[in-house]
Formats: sequence, C-alpha cells, structure tokens
Amino acid sequence: VQLVESGGGLVQPGGSLRLSCAASGFTFSNFAMGWARQVPGKGLDWVSNIYSDGTAYYADSVKGRFTISRDNAKNTVYLQMNSVKPEDTAVYRCGTGPRSYYSEPLDMDWRGKGTLVTVSS
Repeated sequence: VQLVESGGGLVQPGGSLRLSCAASGFTFSNFAMGWARQVPGKGLDWVSNIYSDGTAYYADSVKGRFTISRDNAKNTVYLQMNSVKPEDTAVYRCGTGPRSYYSEPLDMDWRGKGTLVTVSS
C-alpha cells in the first residue's frame, strides 16, 4: 500500500486549495479513503472520510468548507479546501481502510507522509 499526497502550500485566509492523494497497491475502489491533519507536537486530527459507495463524512470544524471526493479510475482521493482559516494550518495526511464504515476514523491506516498546508497572510 502506498499513499502519496500533493497539493499543499501557502494560501491566504479565505482562499482555496485542492489536495490530492494518489493510491497504489490495493483495490482502491473497494476501500474507504480519508484525510486527517497534524500540527507539530499534537496528535492526528481526523478531517474527512469517503467510502466506497461515495458516502462522505466531515469533522465539524471543516463541514461546509471542505469537500472530499474520489476518482476510482485514477486511484486518487481529493480534498477541496475553501474559505480556509489560519487554524487549518497543518500537515494533511491520507489514509485508507477496508471497512464499509469506521466509527473511529483514526483506526484507518494513515501511512501517507503528508503535505503541508499553511494558511497565512
């Protein structure tokens, strides 16, 4: 299993950014995919999941601003980040798992190394 994130960078408050995670080594279309973020010195903070049937869930902190999507033909999951805030600054990591639902999303495999998003003026 390999997960490679990209798309991070510096963005101004109120701006937008789209993250991508390219997956390989497993049957992507059958697996749940997700995004979590981590601030240095703190634990992993779940952001969003999307399941094989397309159902998506979001943390309250990003609901209405972020949108997760997946392209099974490209084995890629995306995170569209709109109306970003300074508190969204973090390393964003990609995860996966075989279950049809995770009551505890952090139980997924968050092996992606991450991409840094910095929200600052």
